[in-house]
Amino acid sequence: MPRLTLSRTALNGIVAATLAALAAAPANAQEVRPREPVITVTGEGQSDVAPDMAIIELGVVKDGKTAREALDANNKAMAEVMKALKDAGIAERDLQTSGFTISPQYHFPQNENGENKPPVLVGFQVANMLSLRVRDLSKLGTIMDQTVTLGVNQSGGIRFTNDKPEAAISQARKKAVEDAIAKAKELTVAAGIGLGRVLEMSETSYRPQPVPMMRSAMAKDFAAEAVPVAAGETSYSVNVTVTFALQN
Repeated sequence: MPRLTLSRTALNGIVAATLAALAAAPANAQEVRPREPVITVTGEGQSDVAPDMAIIELGVVKDGKTAREALDANNKAMAEVMKALKDAGIAERDLQTSGFTISPQYHFPQNENGENKPPVLVGFQVANMLSLRVRDLSKLGTIMDQTVTLGVNQSGGIRFTNDKPEAAISQARKKAVEDAIAKAKELTVAAGIGLGRVLEMSETSYRPQPVPMMRSAMAKDFAAEAVPVAAGETSYSVNVTVTFALQN
């Protein structure tokens, strides 16, 4: 088997390179700078604004001996409801079917001993849910009252919001940053150190939340026979996380 031989010059070169690497390692380690001291705080901001739009979930539920009978009854009632909504000024773009189901209905009889017998089909139920946006809140109570009269017998809830919430969110965002700066200053003053520049900043979340507060201007707009509705205010919350450098 052939033997690998190195010249004296090559061997000296390898040894020299190895010694140079070992000598440079401690020097490089000494050049690593310590991490800059920082402080990270979370600021919260909130902006309350009166809503200008309501989103309602309304439904018509009808029963029949057959699916056809239940569907025909439901279609008739829902057609009347949608016509009334359009007559009240609700635009096509603000009406959307949000759910539709046909369900068999069973009766579960028992014998004299209290034991369950096989279920008996007794009919069908059709449910048609409609989501609508009401942009004129002064009509909200009247619209809800009229739809019930025309056949709406199920509700999925009501939510007040704003068509263009950007201004409220922007205000909440500014308050959140101001809150973060105030917290950082308070902490550094208490610790006897200086507050440096902003290193990082991020927005973590914002969410609309209803504030139950009746506006007198809306209360007087509702007719006496309409459904009383309190729109209150919508609260937009923003959280920001800010990292500052610290000064000695």
